[in-house]
Amino acid sequence: MWCVTSDSTEATSTDSMFLADCRARLAFDLLGNTWNCVVLWALRHGPRRPGELRGRIGGISQKVLTETLRRLEFNGLVARRSYGGSPPRVEYELTALGRTLLDPIDAFGAWAFAHGDEVMAAQDNYTRDGDNRDS
Repeated sequence: MWCVTSDSTEATSTDSMFLADCRARLAFDLLGNTWNCVVLWALRHGPRRPGELRGRIGGISQKVLTETLRRLEFNGLVARRSYGGSPPRVEYELTALGRTLLDPIDAFGAWAFAHGDEVMAAQDNYTRDGDNRDS
C-alpha cells in the first residue's frame, strides 16, 4: 500500500505501520462515507440546487445533505455558488478536483453491480449462521 512503511529507527522492529497522515487513508475516508460518493455522482452532470439534489438522492435528509455538501466543499471537491435575488438561491457543482473522483466512483459502482449479489449472500450467510459462531 502507498503508506505502509517500516520503522527504520528501531533495529529490532520489522512491523509495518500505517501513517496517520497517509494520503491513501484520506482518499479511503472520502470514499468511505456513503453520502460523499452519492452526492458527487449526483453532481456529475452539472450544478444543482439542494432541493434538486434531494430529489435525485433517495433517503437523504436535508441535514445530512447539508453536512455532506459542507464536507465536500471543505475538501475542495464541491463549490458552492450563491445567487442574489429574492429568494436567494444556492447551487453546488463539482470542482476540477471533484471530477477526478468520478472514474473511481464509477469503477466502484461497476464492481458493486457485478458482485453485489455475492456480498448480500455473504451477509445473509453470516446473519443466518450467527448463532453457531463462538463469541
